[in-house]
Amino acid sequence: MANHCLNCNENVVGNYCSNCGQKTSTHQFSIKHFFVHDFLHGILHLDKGLPYTIKELFTRPGHSIREYVQGKRIKHFNYFATVIFILALDHFVSGWFHIDVAKFMSSSTGFLKVAKEYSKILSFLGVPFYALVSYLMFKKSKQNFTENLVLNIYMLCGWLFIGFLFKILIIFIHSSEAFHTANLFFVAFIHIYISVFYYQYFSAFKYKKISLIIRSILMALIILFLKQQINNLINEIGLRYFH
Repeated sequence: MANHCLNCNENVVGNYCSNCGQKTSTHQFSIKHFFVHDFLHGILHLDKGLPYTIKELFTRPGHSIREYVQGKRIKHFNYFATVIFILALDHFVSGWFHIDVAKFMSSSTGFLKVAKEYSKILSFLGVPFYALVSYLMFKKSKQNFTENLVLNIYMLCGWLFIGFLFKILIIFIHSSEAFHTANLFFVAFIHIYISVFYYQYFSAFKYKKISLIIRSILMALIILFLKQQINNLINEIGLRYFH
């Protein structure tokens, strides 16, 4: 075991550096370590990082993110990095399988033009508005605006991952009728997901059950409405200024 940290050169006692947190067991890279530890560990280890965060967003989304906001953060992947990873994965899959949603969304060609250049910005665009609404809707919880920003970005992560799975489904869709039917199910599922997310998150703040259910459903409706209005605005900008 090294008696100084290889990252910050601080003197260390124990398994972790008290200054920067790096393990003292850091060692030289080898083929064995590369495949056995880093690769397999990264792919299969589900108790922290990206796999853990995705798993939690679909098994106990609101509870898990509330715990994160309240301080249990070591297992979770960073919220900004999670969004970027999902967007990158979506972009890769779309390019690999030549998925073109434009042929099913003739009324949204302007939005698609803007999204082609600014997909990352567009993904975050609605978050401040969602955070403001949840801040006002659940003000009794005393979660500040920044905490509402964080919880809504994680909600967005779940939303984007569901959208990514929907994108994969499009590979097997060959007609506009089938696409629009699938899209209706997608929107319904998103509504349920958002409602469950907020219900779970704010269930620890002494709201009456019926009040919490109503607020959570209303939050989902407002968010989907805001999302649609933002999309309409972006679509108009795309039609006017993007060629």
